[in-house]
Amino acid sequence: MQAITSPATTSPSRVALWGNLISVYILWGSTYLFIHFMTERMPPLYMVSIRYLIAGTILYSFARLTGTPRPTRLEWRSAGIIGVLLLTIANGCLSMGIQYIPSGMAALLGGLLPVYLLTLNWVSFGKKRPSNLALAGLLVGLIGIYLLIKPDKLQGAGGTDTKLIGVGLIAFGNFAWAIGTLLTPRLALPSGTISSGIQMIVGGLILLPISLLMEPVTLLSILDAPTKAIGSMIYLVIFGSIMGFSSYSWLARNATPQLLSTYAFVNPVVAMLLGTMFAGEIFSSQSFVGAIVALVGVILITLGRK
Repeated sequence: MQAITSPATTSPSRVALWGNLISVYILWGSTYLFIHFMTERMPPLYMVSIRYLIAGTILYSFARLTGTPRPTRLEWRSAGIIGVLLLTIANGCLSMGIQYIPSGMAALLGGLLPVYLLTLNWVSFGKKRPSNLALAGLLVGLIGIYLLIKPDKLQGAGGTDTKLIGVGLIAFGNFAWAIGTLLTPRLALPSGTISSGIQMIVGGLILLPISLLMEPVTLLSILDAPTKAIGSMIYLVIFGSIMGFSSYSWLARNATPQLLSTYAFVNPVVAMLLGTMFAGEIFSSQSFVGAIVALVGVILITLGRK
C-alpha cells in the first residue's frame, strides 16, 4: 500500500483507488474489535502509543533503507501535525471511548465523519458544495448507521453517564480526524511511506508521556501485558497501522472527500459482524436492515462524486 506523497500530477488509476479503498473498508472495520481486545486489561493510551511507535519505526526505517530521501524540517513538521490530529487526538479518543461503549457503537459513531468531512470541505477548506446526489447519499447513510446499531440494542458496561463520555470522546476524535484528512493535501509532506511513519512516530511520542502521566503504567509495562493484548497489538500494527493507515493516507491525497468518507458507512458493518461473533454484541434484524441502508448510502455518495 502507498502512503501520503507530495502533490500528484496525474490522476490515480482506478485499480489503485479501489484497492486502497477496499483495504480501508475491511481492515479498519476489524480494528474496533482488536482495539477492544488490546485494551481490555491494559491502559488504552499506553497500548496505542506503543502500537504507533512500533509501526512508525518500521515504516520510517523501511522507507529510508529503500532509498527514500531524508525528510526536511518542514516535512517533519507537516507530517507531525497530521499525526497529532489523526493519531494522538482521534485514535487516542477512540481507544478511551471504547472503554465506555461497545466496539459496534464506536463504529456507528464513525458515521459522523462524512458529516464533518463534507461540511468542513463545503464551508471552509474547499468551499465546494457536494452534489445533491452525494447529500442524499449522506442522509441515507446516516439513517442506515442509526438503524445498524441503535444504542438500546447493544450491551455495554456502565450506565448512561459513562456511555455519554464514550460518545463524546469518539465524536471529538472524529472531528479532529476530519480536519487532519482535509489538511493532508494542503501541507508539504514527504514522499512514500515515510510520511505515514513520521505521523505514527510523532503521534506515539506525544501519546506516551500523556499515558505515563494519566495511567498507572511505566515504560516497561508492555512486558506485563497479557498474550491477548500483545496479539491484538501485533494485528493492529500490521493490518491497522502499516497497511490500513497507509491506504487511508494515500486516499486522503488522491481521492475526493466524498468518496473517502464512504468507509465510515462500511466499517460499522464489518465491526458489527465481528463484534457479534467474537465479543457477544447483539446483531438484530433491524441492524441487518441498517447495514443494507448504509451500503445504499455508500453507493449514492460514490455516484454523486463531482
